[in-house]
Amino acid sequence: MKNKDLEALTAKTMTSTSTVKTTVVPSGPKTRRSPRITTQQATSSSTLADARRRGLARKKPKRSQDYIRDMYFNAQQSKDLIMKPTGITYDDSMDQHVCLWDSNYPECPERYTRVIQRCKELGLVDRCQFIQPREATRDEILKKHTEEQIEILANTENSNNVNELEQLSSHYDAIYIHPTSYRLSLLSAGSTIELVDNICKGNVQNGMAIIRPPGHHAMKSEYCGYCFFNNVALAAQHALDNTAVNRVLIVDWDVHHGQATQQMFYNDNRVVYFSLHRYEHGTFWPNLRESDYDFIGEGPGRGYNFNIPLNKTHMSDADYLAVFQQVLLPMLAEYEPDLIIVSAGYDAAIGCLEGDMDITPACYAHLLNSLSGFAQGKVAVILEGGYCLKSLAEGAALTLRALLDDPCPNLEPLGAPSDSITETILNCIYEHRPYWNCYKFQDVACDGIQSPLRLHKPKAEFKFDGDPKQEVYATRDCYPIQDEAFVKLCDERLDKLRASTTLLSPPHKVCLVYNELMLKHKNITDPVHPEQPARISSIFEKHKEFGLIDRVHLLQSRIATAEELGLVHTESHIQSVLDLDELTPRQLMEKGKGYESVYLHPSTRDSAYLAAGCLLEVVDSVLNGESAHGVAIIRPPGHHAEQDEPCGFCIFNNVSVAAKYALESHGLSRVLILDWDVHHGNGTQRMFYNDPRVLYISVHRYDHGTFFPHSKDAGPHSVGEGKGEGYNVNIAWNKKGMSDPEYIAAFQQVILPIAYQFDPQLVLVSAGYDACVNDPLGGCKVSPEAYAHFTHWLKSLAQGRIILALEGGYNISSISYAMTLCTKALLGDPLPLLESDLDINSSAVSAIKETISCHTRYWSCLKFLVALPETNLLHGDYSPLDLVMTKLNLNEPDITDSTPDKVQDVTPNQSSPQDADDTTTSSSSKPIGSRQDELPGPSSSSSQSSEDKKQTLTDYLSEHAKALVNEEMFMVTPLPDCPHTPLIAPVPETGIDVNAPCTDCHSQPENWVCLTCYQVRCGRYIEEHAMLHGVSTEHPLALSFADLSVWCYVCEAYVDNHKLYEAKNAAHRSKFGEALVWSYGPRLC
Repeated sequence: MKNKDLEALTAKTMTSTSTVKTTVVPSGPKTRRSPRITTQQATSSSTLADARRRGLARKKPKRSQDYIRDMYFNAQQSKDLIMKPTGITYDDSMDQHVCLWDSNYPECPERYTRVIQRCKELGLVDRCQFIQPREATRDEILKKHTEEQIEILANTENSNNVNELEQLSSHYDAIYIHPTSYRLSLLSAGSTIELVDNICKGNVQNGMAIIRPPGHHAMKSEYCGYCFFNNVALAAQHALDNTAVNRVLIVDWDVHHGQATQQMFYNDNRVVYFSLHRYEHGTFWPNLRESDYDFIGEGPGRGYNFNIPLNKTHMSDADYLAVFQQVLLPMLAEYEPDLIIVSAGYDAAIGCLEGDMDITPACYAHLLNSLSGFAQGKVAVILEGGYCLKSLAEGAALTLRALLDDPCPNLEPLGAPSDSITETILNCIYEHRPYWNCYKFQDVACDGIQSPLRLHKPKAEFKFDGDPKQEVYATRDCYPIQDEAFVKLCDERLDKLRASTTLLSPPHKVCLVYNELMLKHKNITDPVHPEQPARISSIFEKHKEFGLIDRVHLLQSRIATAEELGLVHTESHIQSVLDLDELTPRQLMEKGKGYESVYLHPSTRDSAYLAAGCLLEVVDSVLNGESAHGVAIIRPPGHHAEQDEPCGFCIFNNVSVAAKYALESHGLSRVLILDWDVHHGNGTQRMFYNDPRVLYISVHRYDHGTFFPHSKDAGPHSVGEGKGEGYNVNIAWNKKGMSDPEYIAAFQQVILPIAYQFDPQLVLVSAGYDACVNDPLGGCKVSPEAYAHFTHWLKSLAQGRIILALEGGYNISSISYAMTLCTKALLGDPLPLLESDLDINSSAVSAIKETISCHTRYWSCLKFLVALPETNLLHGDYSPLDLVMTKLNLNEPDITDSTPDKVQDVTPNQSSPQDADDTTTSSSSKPIGSRQDELPGPSSSSSQSSEDKKQTLTDYLSEHAKALVNEEMFMVTPLPDCPHTPLIAPVPETGIDVNAPCTDCHSQPENWVCLTCYQVRCGRYIEEHAMLHGVSTEHPLALSFADLSVWCYVCEAYVDNHKLYEAKNAAHRSKFGEALVWSYGPRLC
């Protein structure tokens, strides 16, 4: 061991590397490539396909103008997106509004003063930019309210007649009127409009309006529920009318349904209204049927109204987070609003008797953080309800703290989402799935087609039997009363929560480490090898170009010690790397050949020690409270490195060393490693496979085990072992080309739910960017800006202690933009918009569902993998292809020759449950955003039964052409023949038993029989034994027992040919007890 050499290296790392020259890679002849590269390069078949494409391109007529899309345009434009101040508006005169005849009225002045007091205690107000409050003008109020309502309230201004004020108040539900109510209602509305206007015009990044009276119950011509003018609705309308905003999302997390806001935008597709409220099947105020999940908008606004009714009390943080992850965030990523307004009521917080829920104040920070990554951070939080003063003040203050981009506080341990919220979430998904592409993770149960999943049957119950509308309403003692014991209990719990909630505020937001000495590691024999020095130098230069180096805390580099590396690596491996400097270049080259996809250089040892040590320096900075987040621009990468040898460009497993170091040196007990490199981190998985302290989640290309590192261990069924069982999660793509929608879905469906339930104390990201667009090895299409969104979502975990460590990524432009945008996300900068007009790939849906299926036994948050009825049980039918194909009249003429000339012009109708006469969708109802046209469904004229008028195949294809084009439905045309049919063996004399179990695992659902050896094995949704058998034996053709289709593993296609008849007939006789009808033309003897 060369201690002097290591000391010299340590001395070199002490010099700062604030400047560096980008390495220019010389040109030269291509030499031997590593197996990792060659296996992903063009095969003969892909070369032929490329030639065909080039030939077709030559035949196409040239256009007069060619438009070339810059894949990095959005990323480059984000350079100037820097976080602006957080705005705040309030006026101390708002404490004057008080009930003169009932001193116990819950909507009291202290609701305002306690919030302001707590925000000042935490030093939040001084960190915000004050927005001068103002009164709304009459014209502004008239946008959503009548002249009469303005006049009625205006006439009460400065009135001293308490009896008249009370008598007038009694005409409205839950209203008291004070002599200042008119002016303060104008002030609340005007201040809200002013805040939103400043956000939309870029004067502030986001902001909070601490105001009263609240607004979301105020209807067009009626005061209601403590509200006079609808502050949020007025501000949203102002933004649409007077700024560049075209799409607004209103999130209403007040425990009462904001029925007035819903009414004001119910047919407006420029506004999505999303309300999460206590309902209890209509028995909770405001006792309206329209508060249920099946009221989704009408006319152009159909599909844009979301109600999440809470049908039991004591809902928890886990319930609210599940709603966001399963319903709101998927829709939000698809909708991409220009502005988000939160109707922020805190009456679902602990201690509020009106809500009777158990949401912790800290949870609101997490909810807000999940929203702030969208709309380029343009988020306005407007105070609504909340009547437990302590939880109201704490919840509002922590929300403001989240707007300031402080780390999210820790949550209490999360249990499973309740059965009640699970039912509500599935109901909402069921009702909205015809309108949004994102809700694809539940099976569709059709008549005659059974799903192995539990069938959830939505229903709408309304149990309120009174009349919500009355001529006279109570004005005194008309609210729930808390007894002293309950108040004391809630106070104690809230005090305990406040004491246990750590509000981290490190002096540095982001620390970063980089050292140019890591540039020396390079491939001498292959100067264009993808793992080249320019990978890190270009990333560092891009950080400089974006002005980030001056905004981060640059750390001193250091090398890792042998003891630190020994936390995960064997002594022999460490010694082998130390001895590299004794080898000649030729010996290094020969030694590198002994590993899989590894090259060695005289400086490999120094670079590898430095890469691991630099990451440990970041870990120390974050865990010691010096920095909130960390970035390590390091190489060589690490996640393929095994305990005892290098692998896949990797020498030491940097992230694994860091995880074990955090556990052992900093005393942590839970570390999350998220690996988004396109290649599976085989080394990392193996190092923690039986360790429950480390949750390893990897999202990667798998291609049924054929993608590097070519291991079945990278599949979803590898879940860990021993005490670590369930702590290894693989999201394995079986197809190339995955892009933003697929990765977003993986985060929302799997990564975030499991990560939240695991509750890590540190998040380490194996940040490979080889799934990014244009990467030569990855074959995927993730945008650089998507990685910034992933990073932002992870910031809410572990009190913000997240560290990104560079792994792979081999397109210099892509990795430079992607990692730079991740650093910007950690700095709190607004995130660029995502490409939201893409539909999620069906193969990705299958992969995600398979991962969920493997882990439902370990993670109680994964409760939503069920089957939903294909029939709209509430409002009529819309049918998938599988069901309707059984009802077609194939005897009608013209069933094959009349497909539409332009399928994109076909616009099927969708009926409205509230409006049966609304049979067509006008052009104005088409979403302004990226959301695609509504999926096909019955028009209101389809009440005629299928028996009255038979539907032809042409009719069906015409009606559903749009869905077929968008891959929302599928038609599969089998190959008429394939070159592998000569391998079909004669059917055994014993025939084929379709009830035979899998030879390997003895399962019976979804089995296939090999047509060469006639062994039975299970399909890919079980244990993949049929596919593995086909690959290992080179038996290409298999017959499905489910539908008697034949699949060729080599051609990757279904096949239907007369040569298959004998096998299909034998299976048909076993399945149905009769012969299969010959359908291949004249039968030749």
